Amino acid sequence: MRAIDLNGFGGPETMSWAEAPDPTPGHGEVLIEVAAAGVNRADLLQRRGHYPPPPGASPIIGLECSGVIAELGDGVRDWAVGDRVCALLSGGGYAERVAVPATQVLPVPAGLDLGAAAGLPEVAATVWSNLVMTAGLRADHLVLIHGGGGGVGTHAIQVANALGARVAVTAGSAEKLARCAELGASVLINYREDDFVTAVRAEESGAGGPGADIILDNMGAAYLRGNVDALADHGKLVVIGMQGGVSAELNLADLLGKWGTIHATNVRARPATGVGGKAEIIAEVRRHLWPLVADGTVVPVIAAELPIEEAAEAHRLLDSGEVFGKVVLRVKEL
Repeated sequence: MRAIDLNGFGGPETMSWAEAPDPTPGHGEVLIEVAAAGVNRADLLQRRGHYPPPPGASPIIGLECSGVIAELGDGVRDWAVGDRVCALLSGGGYAERVAVPATQVLPVPAGLDLGAAAGLPEVAATVWSNLVMTAGLRADHLVLIHGGGGGVGTHAIQVANALGARVAVTAGSAEKLARCAELGASVLINYREDDFVTAVRAEESGAGGPGADIILDNMGAAYLRGNVDALADHGKLVVIGMQGGVSAELNLADLLGKWGTIHATNVRARPATGVGGKAEIIAEVRRHLWPLVADGTVVPVIAAELPIEEAAEAHRLLDSGEVFGKVVLRVKEL
């Protein structure tokens, strides 16, 4: 097969479309003929040498894909050759074929294009596992989502809104904030002009006090102090990214005084099975979130779709911060 090869670590120019060994499905796995692959910020980190794949995972970049099942490994009973699917991967998405545990595969909802479906598994798993499974999102909560215009942000707005929560977002332009409002956000904060702590503390939490019940944060160190200040009593801060650095000082008394909680999580490093593993997350996504995708309540927001040969340009586009939603690489028409 062909796949994106890394010629060392560095800029987008290190990537090339080249021959690679064909994967074969092991026990409990399926082989997917890939139609498209989603592009995520984790891919940019891996390209730079800062986010290696977990032990045993494919070294090829790509944490999600869509396509058609081409082969079943031993023990697979719930899928058939020819099924249209999308999948959460630990690696290997930027390729013509990928092997993945069957427990990490989702059906493509009827009427959804395979290109759009490729941008769903990673954000769906990230948002549902963090907002619902970890933070316990409820209908009366106020949720602050940093980076509302990104792939995770655009999905999280819709999910929180669909579950009855009030949504506050940060974004870097009036245009992005307007589009966030169309997706269901009601508290719009331009982080270039406004102080998000002041804006969120002016809102009422589900418990009746000021601040956010849940904060979904992609910035890490740069926002740590502000996020704790913006939490309501009993609030939960969930850190899923470190775009603003990895090290910051925290006054624990501020967190203690609010009975607050900080979670730091990612999806890729989770085990395939077991409590909190990828199989559990995908099962919850299929049971609770997939009906909202199927009926159009939650839709994939795709900013751009490029051919796989232009993976370097896709990375530059995502890194620019100018896109709203996901960037997808089209591998082949299926």
